[in-house]
Amino acid sequence: MSPSRIAGIILLVVGILLLFFGFQATESVGEQVHETVTGRFTETTTWYLIGGAAAAIGGLALVLTGKSK
Repeated sequence: MSPSRIAGIILLVVGILLLFFGFQATESVGEQVHETVTGRFTETTTWYLIGGAAAAIGGLALVLTGKSK
């Protein structure tokens, strides 16, 4: 397995974990109250979701386009 595919798998797993924690955070009571008052999620939750999506997409791209020996 090539190093780019390994890096892609790691990025994909990290991205999925960040998305999971971000979605879990959106369901918390404090986050619901903050969203109701301000109309948006907290900055931390937003960065979890953005970072998770970016890492998952980048990891998937590396896995799919990585060269195999």
